[in-house]
Amino acid sequence: MSSVTRESLKAHLNVTSDLDDAYLDELIEVAETWVAGFTGGMRSNMEPPLRQAVRMLAAHLYENREASLVGVTATELPIGVMDLLMPFRCWAF
Repeated sequence: MSSVTRESLKAHLNVTSDLDDAYLDELIEVAETWVAGFTGGMRSNMEPPLRQAVRMLAAHLYENREASLVGVTATELPIGVMDLLMPFRCWAF
């Protein structure tokens, strides 16, 4: 079961249409998998900062469906995602 609901992602995106619901569900799954892989954690019962990182990453993927460069600034992730994730990262050496 997903920790981030479609409704919370739609609220984050300010999307009111149901046309992209299946796509949004897929983006939540992708973002949760990425966050779980980065932190070494589980995909269910995520802490609030992790849920926010999932929403931010899913929103980024929704709004930027392909790699692109706008202006002279290139970023891989939305600003703040790594700040939300780092306290939860499990380090292994």
